[in-house]
Amino acid sequence: MPLTRYARIEESPYLRRALNHADPDTAALAVYNHMYYLLHYGDPVAEYWALVDGVTLWDVAYQRQVEIRGPDAMAFTQMLVPRDLSSHEVGQCKYAFLTNSVGGIICDPVILRLDEDRFWLSAADADVHLWCQGLLHSSELDVEISVPDVAPVQIQGPQASAVMVDLFGEEILDIGYYRLFQTRHEALDLVVSRTGWGGLSGYEVYVCGARADDNRAAELWWDTVMRAGERHEIMAAAPNHVRRIEAGMLAFGCDIDDSTNPLEVANGYDWMVDLDQPDDFVGKQALRRIRDEGPTRRLVGVDIGGPNLGTFTDGAMPRVLPVHAGDTLVGQLTSACYSPRLRKNIGYAMVRIDHASLGQEFFVPHSVHGCLDAVTVKKPHAK
Repeated sequence: MPLTRYARIEESPYLRRALNHADPDTAALAVYNHMYYLLHYGDPVAEYWALVDGVTLWDVAYQRQVEIRGPDAMAFTQMLVPRDLSSHEVGQCKYAFLTNSVGGIICDPVILRLDEDRFWLSAADADVHLWCQGLLHSSELDVEISVPDVAPVQIQGPQASAVMVDLFGEEILDIGYYRLFQTRHEALDLVVSRTGWGGLSGYEVYVCGARADDNRAAELWWDTVMRAGERHEIMAAAPNHVRRIEAGMLAFGCDIDDSTNPLEVANGYDWMVDLDQPDDFVGKQALRRIRDEGPTRRLVGVDIGGPNLGTFTDGAMPRVLPVHAGDTLVGQLTSACYSPRLRKNIGYAMVRIDHASLGQEFFVPHSVHGCLDAVTVKKPHAK
């Protein structure tokens, strides 16, 4: 059944350009964060290899920027997250969980500090601006909340730096990991950060005013990147779930949501929660209680047997799957795919804490492949 586009859902300002690179017969259009974008361009495996071996350009305009501006911008932003932001400098980015009153994860944005009194929450599939406006309504802090006209792309892969040098010069190599700078490129106002969702070398470029004048700025930037990347064999591609599963990265709405708390994620994300910081934040008391009592579940890495489970974006895993130990339901398989490099099926499962140690064996009922064997392994699956 085809996905019909209509006016109630916004199109990415890069969509017209992206469609020029897509196979009309095999590409997949999807909706994420109230926006149409390409889930893949027709061959997700080819996109994976282009990312791992070369350089890719991703449309990630669905990452809405929630701007927090004003004299109390730092205090308000700290109120949103359990990570201690006291060391967050201007020009720095930090990955963080937003938590609700019971410690559930509302979203996991990258927080960009552009000025002393201005932050962006670069948020994926969640109405974070509404959450922030609701909290502000009952707060006496002096800030303004808005969603500016900003649309990011990601330039990812081992050749990403070479493309960025062609665009910005050698000085781009001086930008540190999870650092940003603001600049102009010809007529475009840009924010450039050394961040990304592939676990490889990469950058994000946020185009300001992207949707003005019928997406002119967005399309100008897309064309500029593709020209600069031509000699590096750049490929237009979608955010790659195979690579992010290999790298231990989370997908909101799959591996985490508001029923998941940060202490259940653990295994590499413990630094995201500081319950001893002096500042208060939403969910602090709930997370202290969970810490003291101990989490009841844990997100684990799993190797999965059976036939090739696909690329996650090809329809092979349309929903989470139950995980059983013997006759007992112990959790859910939240993400799974076949890794072309590792030559096996890998994924994540949220399971009961008494089944979260390494080497635990499970089976996963699959509607096509029958019962699949699975075993818990270390995360990440691959660097």
